[in-house]
Amino acid sequence: MAWQRPDGRLPYELRPISFYPNFTRFAPGSVLARCGDTQVLCTVSVNKGVPKFLEGTGKGWLTAEYRMLPSATQKRQERELLKLSGRTQEIQRLIGRSLRAAVDFDALGEHTLTVDADVLQADAGTRTTAITGSFVALAHAVSKLLQEGVLERSPLCGQVAAVSVGLLEGEPFLDMNYIEDVAATVDFNVVMNQHLGIIEVQGTAEEGSFSRTQLDQLLDVAQKGIQELLIAQREAIANSEALFVIN
Repeated sequence: MAWQRPDGRLPYELRPISFYPNFTRFAPGSVLARCGDTQVLCTVSVNKGVPKFLEGTGKGWLTAEYRMLPSATQKRQERELLKLSGRTQEIQRLIGRSLRAAVDFDALGEHTLTVDADVLQADAGTRTTAITGSFVALAHAVSKLLQEGVLERSPLCGQVAAVSVGLLEGEPFLDMNYIEDVAATVDFNVVMNQHLGIIEVQGTAEEGSFSRTQLDQLLDVAQKGIQELLIAQREAIANSEALFVIN
């Protein structure tokens, strides 16, 4: 029997995606990204200076932090204070790697961009929503820094979006919610740029294995979803000066 999606979506259909820019007051870039019932607050801050290994090179840096609020899930999770879980460290490294693929660090100069992705509500896909939303926040931050004269030219050299895909009853499904994520026998997170070039693929079989044909099907489904996300991002930053350097 084919898997029936709890929310009635088609297998290749994204959850409703929306971006609410300027969600907070003080960060140069801030966006509340909503993907179905998953909500992630993405903010971007800028500081003069870079890590020691970049000092004197004229190049900038981007780093990311990821946290999930204790009440983001049905059962309250303990707040991570002095020690981050392995999952949290892995996700924030993924966010940083993904967004660095869209930045020209020579144009940034010796500034550090810090991306904060805070999950307010989780219904699976938190890391992919964090990446997709953080790019929108990054574009808004760059636009503001250009307007204020902090930067002479935009360091954005690309666009980045991410989505989850998985196998349910042996068939590929796009953008799984929590119920589907738990039931999936294969789970993938895919990050791509505006040319649909792959930046990162994270995938594993939760049980058994999967074929090369199924892998290709999952990537095809992911590509379709990312194409739609890229369009949604561009609409969300249509008034940003930073958008126009992306090619």
